[in-house]
Amino acid sequence: MSRKPNLKDVAKVAGVSAITVSRVLTDPTKVSDKLRNKVEQAVRETGYIRNHAASALASSRSGVIAVIIPSLSNIVFNEVLQGIYQTARPNNLQVVLGDCHYSPLEEEKLIATLLGQSPEGIILTGAAQTDYARKLLERADIPVVQLMELTEQPIDMNIGFSHFHAGYDMTKHLLQRGYRAPGFIGARMDPRTQQRLAGFRQAIADWPQPCQSFIQTTTQPSSARLGGQLLQALIAESAGKCDAVFCCNDDLALGALFEAQKMNLAVPGDIAICGFNDLESSSLVNPSITSVASARFDMGKQAVEMLLAAAGKPRKSIAPIDVGYQIITRRST
Repeated sequence: MSRKPNLKDVAKVAGVSAITVSRVLTDPTKVSDKLRNKVEQAVRETGYIRNHAASALASSRSGVIAVIIPSLSNIVFNEVLQGIYQTARPNNLQVVLGDCHYSPLEEEKLIATLLGQSPEGIILTGAAQTDYARKLLERADIPVVQLMELTEQPIDMNIGFSHFHAGYDMTKHLLQRGYRAPGFIGARMDPRTQQRLAGFRQAIADWPQPCQSFIQTTTQPSSARLGGQLLQALIAESAGKCDAVFCCNDDLALGALFEAQKMNLAVPGDIAICGFNDLESSSLVNPSITSVASARFDMGKQAVEMLLAAAGKPRKSIAPIDVGYQIITRRST
């Protein structure tokens, strides 16, 4: 076939009407397996590509949800995406994924582009959208879920946990263990990392006994190598007084651990190390690293379920869902 195949071509190969083909493609759950298989085989044979925009206009459904995350290379978001995909597929939803590279302006452009594809809902990471992005989403008349953190002013629906309180509790954990000169190292310094740092500072301020604190941050992307460099800077700044370090993520914590071992510093004897996100590697190294765990898979899963529950219904105020977090105590502290 030298031209682009259409519904009639699929219908001819399948031996059914074009209306039947359209019905199968629009909602395959409402037809028999035999008919669905016949039409799907015809679609493959003809190379037919469905026009989702036209289908959305005709049926008010696109079968698509949009998802924007800050980084495809950051494995922290893998579990979130697994929860999204594993919930979307059984509900006949296709996921259109965007990477905003931790840039609110890039996220704004992606939102405008993805809304042009008539998604049935959109899932965003965090709550740091630009004013224009918020306006676009508020006027789009589709359900919106902001996940990974809690916000007092959600665009629509919100599921996550408090990074401030997680940072506070991790710092309190160090202080309760007897460390009196803790440090904080942070990279990229996105809003969630800044909230963890604010929790660190508040825990130090609230502690009833005298203690010192030290902070080293950079806007560079996180890596284990960078964690080692920041630990070196922290020890230099403190003139060797720093006795514990709270790393804003586990990548930095791994690098700090390796660097401490190179410097012949016993962990946790000379310096305690803890991280954030509870990546698998944190439990496998020696000593294993204390970290903050959160239900990332469940957040992705629940976000899709929230979109499905809200689809086609008038917007109503829904209280943010706090999935909480857990301090996983290991040998490094």
